[in-house]
Amino acid sequence: MSSERAPRAVTVRDIQNRKGGELIVAVTAYDALFGRLVDEAGVDIVLVGDSVGNVVAGFDSTLPVTLEQMIYHGAAVRRGVARALLAVDMPFLTYQVDEARAIENCGRVMQQTGADAVKIEGGSERIARTVERLVEIGIPVMGHIGFTPQSVNALGGHRVQGRDEDGAAMLAAQAKRLEQSGAFAVVLELVPAAVAGRITAQVSIPTIGIGAGAACDGQVLVLPDLLGLNEAFSPRFLKQYANLAGTVRDAVRAYGEDVRARRYPADEHSF
Repeated sequence: MSSERAPRAVTVRDIQNRKGGELIVAVTAYDALFGRLVDEAGVDIVLVGDSVGNVVAGFDSTLPVTLEQMIYHGAAVRRGVARALLAVDMPFLTYQVDEARAIENCGRVMQQTGADAVKIEGGSERIARTVERLVEIGIPVMGHIGFTPQSVNALGGHRVQGRDEDGAAMLAAQAKRLEQSGAFAVVLELVPAAVAGRITAQVSIPTIGIGAGAACDGQVLVLPDLLGLNEAFSPRFLKQYANLAGTVRDAVRAYGEDVRARRYPADEHSF
């Protein structure tokens, strides 16, 4: 029997304890294969984002994504992730209507996916009360403020939030509300770097940035974006760490050429 032990799973407390220390690395995943690969790469958090609607389903926004779709993808990713903390986005209208429905829907996600936490958008008083109720019954919650994709229509498109003093103060107040409600971390999306830095210094929970500068306690990116699979998406904050779209096209093109030239399957590929 091997004496090697499997790496210990990352917990909510581990993430909380990273505040002001080693930076948190988070990425999205939507299936078991990529869940396993990013887990083996050593990320701290795997987020099953409702961005699945954009990058997998081809929607223009996250709004059409359903609870059933998030449960399906969350359960798939869970089967690939053994070590990282797994969080699942709650989709539009699954937590905003009332607290009872939020508890029921978040509970379903935890039960049916095996997730370690859920993520919900917004920092209003009403959302903060919902977060508090969820935490009370044992459902860990990651917050999300700044640009919140489920509010894209109300925000007038994909716009940086908190550019003026009033906007920055509102974001800081939202972050404090989420902290006080028991959220274990908060995502800051499309927020000026200086504002994100001030918020990070003002709250005791980790901040995880996406388009929010380097002062946050961690960073998150959408996996197909960082892999260069989504060539049509190239915002300023994104760094592509590979060009897999070109690799995929080249590989499939080479396969097609081999099939047409009768080079594949060869003898070694046949029974």
